[in-house]
Amino acid sequence: MSEQTSNLISITIDGQEISVEPGTLVIRAAEQLGITIPRFCEHPLLDPVAACRQCLVDVEGARKPEAACALAARPGLVVRTQHTSEFAAQMQADVMELILVNHPLDCPQCDKGGECPLQDQALKHGHPDTRMAERKSTHAKAMPISPLIKLDRERCVLCARCTRFSKQISGDAFIELMERGALEQVGIYEDQPYESYFSGNVTQICPVGALTATTYRFGARPFDIKRMPGIGYHDASGSNIRADVRRGVIQRVMARTNLSVNDAWIDDATRFGFAFIQSDERLVSPLAKVGDTLSATTWKETIQDVATLLNQTPSERIGVLAGDLITDEDAYAVSRFARDVLGTDNVDFRAIPTQEELVELPTLLGVEQATNADIDGASCVVVTGIEPHEENPALFLRLRKHWRKRGLKIVVIGPVLGRLAEIAWQWIPTDAGEERDVLYTLADGSDQRLAPVFDGMGDNLVVLAGERIAQSPGAFKAARHLAGVKNGRFAWIPRHAGTRGALEAGLLPGVLPGGRPLTEPGPVAQMWSRVPTKTGKDTRQMLEAAANGELDVLFLVGADPMVSVGDPELVAKALNTATVITTGVLRNTSVLASSYVFPAAAPTERVGSYTNWEGRRQSWPQVTGAVGSVLPEWDIVRQLSKAMDRDLGWQTANDVRREAAVLMGDTSAAAPSAATGSSPTDTSTGQGLKSIVVHQLLEPQALLTDAHELLAAGPGARIWIHPQDAKDISDGQAVRVSCPTGTVPLTATITEAIKPNHVVIARSALADLGSGWRKVTVSGSKES
Repeated sequence: MSEQTSNLISITIDGQEISVEPGTLVIRAAEQLGITIPRFCEHPLLDPVAACRQCLVDVEGARKPEAACALAARPGLVVRTQHTSEFAAQMQADVMELILVNHPLDCPQCDKGGECPLQDQALKHGHPDTRMAERKSTHAKAMPISPLIKLDRERCVLCARCTRFSKQISGDAFIELMERGALEQVGIYEDQPYESYFSGNVTQICPVGALTATTYRFGARPFDIKRMPGIGYHDASGSNIRADVRRGVIQRVMARTNLSVNDAWIDDATRFGFAFIQSDERLVSPLAKVGDTLSATTWKETIQDVATLLNQTPSERIGVLAGDLITDEDAYAVSRFARDVLGTDNVDFRAIPTQEELVELPTLLGVEQATNADIDGASCVVVTGIEPHEENPALFLRLRKHWRKRGLKIVVIGPVLGRLAEIAWQWIPTDAGEERDVLYTLADGSDQRLAPVFDGMGDNLVVLAGERIAQSPGAFKAARHLAGVKNGRFAWIPRHAGTRGALEAGLLPGVLPGGRPLTEPGPVAQMWSRVPTKTGKDTRQMLEAAANGELDVLFLVGADPMVSVGDPELVAKALNTATVITTGVLRNTSVLASSYVFPAAAPTERVGSYTNWEGRRQSWPQVTGAVGSVLPEWDIVRQLSKAMDRDLGWQTANDVRREAAVLMGDTSAAAPSAATGSSPTDTSTGQGLKSIVVHQLLEPQALLTDAHELLAAGPGARIWIHPQDAKDISDGQAVRVSCPTGTVPLTATITEAIKPNHVVIARSALADLGSGWRKVTVSGSKES
């Protein structure tokens, strides 16, 4: 008999015996037997509170009924539910009657109508008639607690799901149960509005219509929508979602439970950031520039014109830049198109490439990285080069969960602590770009001041490095070294949904699908007609070459370098000098500078897959019909290839996926033996504060186009400043951030969770700050 089996205890529910682990809640054990006990406050991912009392059961030997959601199994426990005990059934009916005493009978107009547990359980377990003759208590209807959430206090059943989520899961305890007794109600503090990146989760877990989303209210009924599974595209977490569609238009996005990825939660950008799909800014037909004006044209004409241009341009004078929203299928298709059809290795998916990334990233392929499961069992997690709360909210919630439940030790290395200040065990602040030395020093034990940190890490170490780690030369390798010294696990965490897939598809110079170098193409050479032999240019080198007239054509596949690269002067010159071909979902500055534009399908308008930061590839079906005459990027390059007399043999996304799987899934990948790349340079002059660019979750960006309520609920584009550097600038004050190449207005956040002499600025500010953003000055009422 195994040790696990010997630890089990036997309990009896409704005459059925079951063996469970000690401490198992009766409500969970009953579910294993197929017995459903009604409940409102109980949620499998929240601590039990036994607030609603709807799950009362009859316990043998007990003086009174007990709540099954808070009753732990013990040897010999005998329980009878409403199915076998009239006493339990009567108690549940009485509780239901009390809940309905003041509950309004507005089901026909309540947004929860048709998917409301209270409706279902009142019908199944409640009294058929009401004895309530007095007037029900009333409150002002639909009180807004944020631009995204409205609260109807009349409908609240005081289950405390929302308040427990805010305290236990997200750590944003701005919503609370107020008053006592009959006056108890959910509310917010007058001077603290409900500000949270995870506020939408309370509307999903609310068992009644008390908390509703302003973007969904009165938009649809449960019987009138089609529920379609999907994968989040706002970050690299791979969060599982569900889109509810009515008449071809997404009405809301909900979280799908996947305990291995996102538990049952999603952030507000993932939940509410879908308005861009129906935006007036959508590209809906091909465009071609006539004179200085982009005019609508036909697919056939544009495909033929672009194919002729590409056929007439020498391969070494063509550059391909890929964006961060393209799917795995798109990434592979573009990788093959560039090499096999165009004959160029000038291809890159990175906005601000570094030599460090070019050499180190391919070494991750074919190597098992750390996963969420490793975090679940880790004794310590080292975080460097990423602010999870802003850049990967699902990761932030997972770290916070294990910090709260089992005291996970979290060590942060770098100049930014951010929201991890609440849960970090140790913060080792460094100047920007100096993470490498601390990582090596921590690993080799040469600094006695860090010895307690090294010793306290335990045996199950996980090291997580974000994209910013590449801005510190040698830090990427140092982070992997630290994990190796402790026999731990390492993972690189990109910001965007399409980044990992682009890496595996070989969308960077010198690297083929699966991480194979150009000099050792292996099966790639067998499946493709040709493979370039000369390593191409990276993003900056392509832009510089285009600006200097050395590159004739720039093909932007879902990319907007004017926003992403952070050097608008260089990008503008490159786009104005070269002939630009663009595929995209929305109009942007790069589109306006293009000679030819192909409208691309949004993620929900096509089938596809994303590979998240763990290396977990997840696919989804088409959710909505296409807006206008758009196509996915893989289909665009397929048609271009045919027009260039090269048939790649694809008809569907599955064709691309099957071909890509053979090459991208190979584990024999090797890093390129030699590669070219550009290192970051400080182009600013004069004194100033060192800038760290963070992709803030709710800053203005393309994917949040027309998401007005969402952006209103967020803090807006901000700059984080240490109190020592803020001087007389106050928290929340509007300030001007300046550097030699530009000025931008931002809102100040004064925080000690950043190293002095450093500031964090929103990525959206880069276009206005120009190329000198690495050092800035901040001015409020006085110069800082």
